Amino acid sequence: MHRTSAALLSLTFVAALANYASAADARKGETLAKRWCAACHVVASDQQRGNTQSPPFSAIGRMPGFDEGKVALFLLAPHPRMPDMSLSRAEAADLAAYIAAQGR
Repeated sequence: MHRTSAALLSLTFVAALANYASAADARKGETLAKRWCAACHVVASDQQRGNTQSPPFSAIGRMPGFDEGKVALFLLAPHPRMPDMSLSRAEAADLAAYIAAQGR
């Protein structure tokens, strides 16, 4: 019973995040990327350089199986190599939409 409830809760969260991704604003994501990500990643075509250990957003956006919802979820959890940006769900979706746009 607990496993079923946990699975339904996870599915509901992912579905809600997918809704955010579909309504995401890549322009807002660009602002966030330039504020938080440009020190390590190349986030725009006019950026001269980033950290050589961090892939450019254009490469991330072109990765096989790229999924905005999964990227947004990834951005919500703190990771050792990335700063804790304390993004809202909408901001994470906006940033994921911007990364997707850079891959096109």
